[in-house]
Amino acid sequence: MDHIVRLDSRQEAALQVIAERFIAEHKGDAVKALKEMIVLNGHLQERLDALGAQRRGGL
Repeated sequence: MDHIVRLDSRQEAALQVIAERFIAEHKGDAVKALKEMIVLNGHLQERLDALGAQRRGGL
């Protein structure tokens, strides 16, 4: 992991609400929600990597 994120109590509370909603969307199955989040993060990382490569190539 490249970056450690530290949250204050307000941010932690907001993240908790979002996590609970995401799990609820998966009918309470936390493992299924986690798997989907991993896949979504992978797709986002690929897009970020592609944008980074475009910027480096365009300089």
